[in-house]
Amino acid sequence: MAAPTAGAKGGRKSSFFSQDGSVLGTLIKVVGVSAVVALLTYIGWQMYSAGSYAFAITFFICALLFTLVFVRQSTIPLRWIMPGLVFLILFQLYPIFFTVSTSFTNYSTGRNVEKPVAIAAIERLTYVPEGSPAWGWTPLQAADGSWAVWIIDPADGTAYLAVPDGDWVPAAEVSGLQMDANGAPTSMDGFTVLPANQRFLFVSNNQDVTFGDEERGVRVTSSTEARVTRQRYVFDPAQDAMIDQQDGTVFVAQNGIFTAADGRTLAPGFPVSVGISNYTSIITNPNIRGPFFTIFIWTFIWAFLSVLETFVLGLALALNMNSPNIPFQRILRVLLIVPYAIPAFITVKIWVGLLNPVLGIIGSQWNPGWFTDPFWAKVGILMVNLWLGYPYMFLIITGALQSIPGDIYEAARVDGAGPFYQFRRLTLPLLMVSIGPLLIGSFAFNFNNFAIIDLYNGGGPPIPGSATPAGYTDILISYTYRIAFGGARGNDYGLAAAISVIIFLIVATITILNFRFTGQLEEVSENV
Repeated sequence: MAAPTAGAKGGRKSSFFSQDGSVLGTLIKVVGVSAVVALLTYIGWQMYSAGSYAFAITFFICALLFTLVFVRQSTIPLRWIMPGLVFLILFQLYPIFFTVSTSFTNYSTGRNVEKPVAIAAIERLTYVPEGSPAWGWTPLQAADGSWAVWIIDPADGTAYLAVPDGDWVPAAEVSGLQMDANGAPTSMDGFTVLPANQRFLFVSNNQDVTFGDEERGVRVTSSTEARVTRQRYVFDPAQDAMIDQQDGTVFVAQNGIFTAADGRTLAPGFPVSVGISNYTSIITNPNIRGPFFTIFIWTFIWAFLSVLETFVLGLALALNMNSPNIPFQRILRVLLIVPYAIPAFITVKIWVGLLNPVLGIIGSQWNPGWFTDPFWAKVGILMVNLWLGYPYMFLIITGALQSIPGDIYEAARVDGAGPFYQFRRLTLPLLMVSIGPLLIGSFAFNFNNFAIIDLYNGGGPPIPGSATPAGYTDILISYTYRIAFGGARGNDYGLAAAISVIIFLIVATITILNFRFTGQLEEVSENV
């Protein structure tokens, strides 16, 4: 009798993309994996063509990893989590890498595209050669909605059909062409002749459009004239400079900006490496150092007081609601968590209305400077956060109290322990066993609680003399946001990225302490 095969006894070994070995199943999986890999590769190639090399490499790595996981038999368990790994790489690991790398550059307003993209944008600029004659033109619109012009050479009266980035088509080669006595077209196949009252709209929509190619092209300069244009700037790799074709000026790349000897610059620029200057400027630049450390200290105070005040109020309410003598406990508990159920975007704005110095119920009667005084603005925002945060503490403390056995309190009372001693020696230590890590998590949350800071007063009132947009109620995350996206004098993404890295390190440290603190609490619970 023949010995049983491995497939007969233990099941058929996993084949390529399929465990049942069916042709249809294998075909479906091959097509599915190929489609995903092709999509990732295509997006990566588009990013590479656009000059975003780091992002392109990330997509290529994801495509390669996806292929290897589904081809190799040893990586079968990873197939179930592969989509999550791809998203982890694209939306977590790459942003971290990008933020860290950006912190070592001068990526900012005017330097916000890659160098190849900046060069291509500058090389698309054109100029009108001196003495260029004015061409008559007629606006046209193609069936697909694109624009075109009918132009007439003033030298010999030759007419052409000109489209963006295309060759001029002589009138003799245009099908279905009908013209009036002045040589202007009235109809042609594939194009609609626009009426004269749409010329101004046409000019505004096509101010930077060249109708034709690099050798021969025109731009509409007014409602009646078009001019022949030429490419103005050409990049010279040997000099790492842009050459002005109109007057010969050389714009050399300096600190990410093409700059001429007379100080003129070309836009856009591109980010370049500046080492650790973004980090050192936080310490060495007094206009940045002062506001940064003011906000840095307030961030810790804000996070600590937010946790402390919500914990104290939540604990007091939970202890009272835990008493059997309180009537209507269920109804009261539901009412106490109502602020937690209402979105913060609504609640904060309601409080802002209440504190309004003109129309607010509170602010119109007592206004020590809820939005204008640095101290009272902080008091106001802590008061609002107390209203938003105490229901969460009330919920978790109520649940923790329910898990404490009542026998230990009976034993404590037999031993003569009073209510305060029971709270200090029994209730609070046992509560901290379960909610201690949550308190640290709440600290980390409030450390980055951007929404309430922005909604209450936009981080204001502003800190005078600051070189960056900064306010007295700003915390590090809102301060970083304003540097990156809210600067009236431009956005400094490099500096914002450096501060983001600092925030990441602080939060990571808090997380590590959280794990260690949790272990210590478990040891405490064993000794209770």
